[in-house]
Amino acid sequence: MRGVLVTGSDTTLGERLVRALLADESVGHVVAVGRRPPEQALPLVTQSRMTYLPVDLTRERRVHDLLFGPARDLGVEVVVHTAFAGTALDEGGSVHAQNVDATRQLMNLCERHPTIQRFVLRSFAEVYQVQHDLPVLIAEDHLLNLKANAPQYVRDRVEADLHACVRMGLSRLRILVLRCAEVLAPGTGSQIFDYLESPVCFRPMGYDPMLNLLSLQDFTRAFVAAVHAEQQGVFNIPGADTLPLSLAITKWGRIGISVPGSWMTPLYRWRNRVRGHDFRYGMNRRRFHYSGVLDGRRAREELGYLPSAGINWPIR
Repeated sequence: MRGVLVTGSDTTLGERLVRALLADESVGHVVAVGRRPPEQALPLVTQSRMTYLPVDLTRERRVHDLLFGPARDLGVEVVVHTAFAGTALDEGGSVHAQNVDATRQLMNLCERHPTIQRFVLRSFAEVYQVQHDLPVLIAEDHLLNLKANAPQYVRDRVEADLHACVRMGLSRLRILVLRCAEVLAPGTGSQIFDYLESPVCFRPMGYDPMLNLLSLQDFTRAFVAAVHAEQQGVFNIPGADTLPLSLAITKWGRIGISVPGSWMTPLYRWRNRVRGHDFRYGMNRRRFHYSGVLDGRRAREELGYLPSAGINWPIR
């Protein structure tokens, strides 16, 4: 049975993935890595098949000691990297170190490791460019958002994604990059979830783009499939729910109001200042105008992943 190391295990998504791996009898020991001390992290630390270790992934020496100490001793064969700065408001050099430098250092050390054979990177649908003259159905060869003026939240994710893609074929590791649709759940850093937290949701007049949203259940199913996969490559991970923005607002039990597009940025800037929310309209402007839905055909054919668990909408 293969051992699996999961980074970001003290987040909502990481904890769900650790639980799913522990429920999989074909998985051996699970090494759960987070930033919090054990008493503030997973309630699973008493599991005999799990070891929780607090490690700052931006410190190369500590990552080296983790991989060539406990990970080697416990026979870890697969590393699943999900640890990214969670909110769109996080910016600066320390955030870049967590998002990009830590990914690069982790991959470099894994390539020299005696037992690790596979590296699975959680990437994001936000790495794709969405605009009026590009296809609505987004395949893995779709144009990436390489714009220099993109928010750091996007730039960091594109850079980490591209680093993993460049290593494919050059590294002895089998590398899988899972570009996931937005997970609509609390504690996931979801911009749409934060947007829907307001009793009134404004949207630009004249536009009603299609969204594709991923549930926690399907997120974990996709990554468990990747842990066992023999393939490598880039895979889109869509969710089961594809619907217009206006319908998402209604199904969440909110009031939707169309306003001139020029009003959106000041309205949500004011909301952030007053309420402290994370949603940034500037970062989401294109997806609030133009549709972009992930094509999951490759994940279905090669990983056996097919989204099946929809969002638990408050209003059905």
